Amino acid sequence: MITRADVEELDRTDPLRGFRDRFVGADDDLIYLDGNSLGRLPVASADRLFDVVHSQWAHGLVRSWESWISWPRSVGDLLGATLLGATEGQVVISDSTSVNLYKLAAAALDLRPSRRTIVTDSGNFPTDRYVLSGLASARGLRVVEIDGAALQDVAAVLSDDTALVALSHVDYRTGALLPMDSITAAAHSAGALVLWDLCHSVGAVPVSLDACAVDFAVGCTYKYVNAGPGAPAFLYVASALHSSARQPIWGWFGQQAQFEMGSVYSPVESIERFLVGSPPILGIALVESGVRLLAEAGIDRLRAKGIALTSLLISLADSWLAPLGFSVGSPRSAADRGSHVSLRHDDAYRISQALIEHQVVPDFRRPDLVRLGCSPLTTSFSDLYEGMRRLRDIVSSGRYLDIEIPARRVT
Repeated sequence: MITRADVEELDRTDPLRGFRDRFVGADDDLIYLDGNSLGRLPVASADRLFDVVHSQWAHGLVRSWESWISWPRSVGDLLGATLLGATEGQVVISDSTSVNLYKLAAAALDLRPSRRTIVTDSGNFPTDRYVLSGLASARGLRVVEIDGAALQDVAAVLSDDTALVALSHVDYRTGALLPMDSITAAAHSAGALVLWDLCHSVGAVPVSLDACAVDFAVGCTYKYVNAGPGAPAFLYVASALHSSARQPIWGWFGQQAQFEMGSVYSPVESIERFLVGSPPILGIALVESGVRLLAEAGIDRLRAKGIALTSLLISLADSWLAPLGFSVGSPRSAADRGSHVSLRHDDAYRISQALIEHQVVPDFRRPDLVRLGCSPLTTSFSDLYEGMRRLRDIVSSGRYLDIEIPARRVT
């Protein structure tokens, strides 16, 4: 039986324990288990934003663009080197995840013009599936949605007609972590290209894009990277594809001799060809601040704590919650899951709302998942223990049963 003293000892010996104090509000009474949806605000990020606004924008004015114009590439390089396993010149900060997915999927399909099939997972994040379906509809292609995205599931549908395999590295619902290396290799063996969505892995799980020979990748920065709501996303394109892959949105930030304002579009040969318009400078500043904090912590230590937290969560679920009708909806093997765990219950929505009323913030995913994120920098072992205790008490007492389910709820 795990005791409060046990988790207090885990907090005492946690090598990342000092990072918690570097986030706004981390010491209040709220137990925040949704950092995999929106990360907390780092204190340094607030200071960084103040500096960019008051020192650079307010006083440097347009002259500040002499520095700002390189930020999509320089911050992309920092992100690539520290969290993505990508060498210099392959990552830029740009647009949203959805827009980047569209750009890279379109570029990939253009590189395989004789192939007519896109492979994805039926449980992939909705935007990913919508973007792929839209591209397929416009081009007369077909999308094959597999049930489950393990290596054997992907390999079973690959053929010489497969142009692109597009999957999420970590499943947004269950936290299942896919084997990037073997799936990428299988797709390449069939002559297909691969596009990975890293939204639920970047900053929590080690990623090795170069070592896995990945072609394309996208991801957001407002979850574990803690760059704030609406923060710009990133994209990765392997250097071998820079001269041949051409994205569909031709903008002046991807143009050769940008400030000559030429009448004909001719993209640069570098990763910047995947940029479009003026970069969101304030957002990129917050991305840089978040990445530097994670780099200081170290991705291996972040992963180790993420595993310890999710393992504790599953142990408590087995002992406290299984008798109350819960089951674990995430992989039990630590090697096969990211940094969040989903618990299944027939009344998951009501329970999630009741938790919020009791100062525990989870996430609900249809139809029956209470999703609990374990952000390694800001979640303590005591947080998790207390959150699970409140969850047990809410369900065992039936306090969630009087919560009404709206006819149309936002999920």
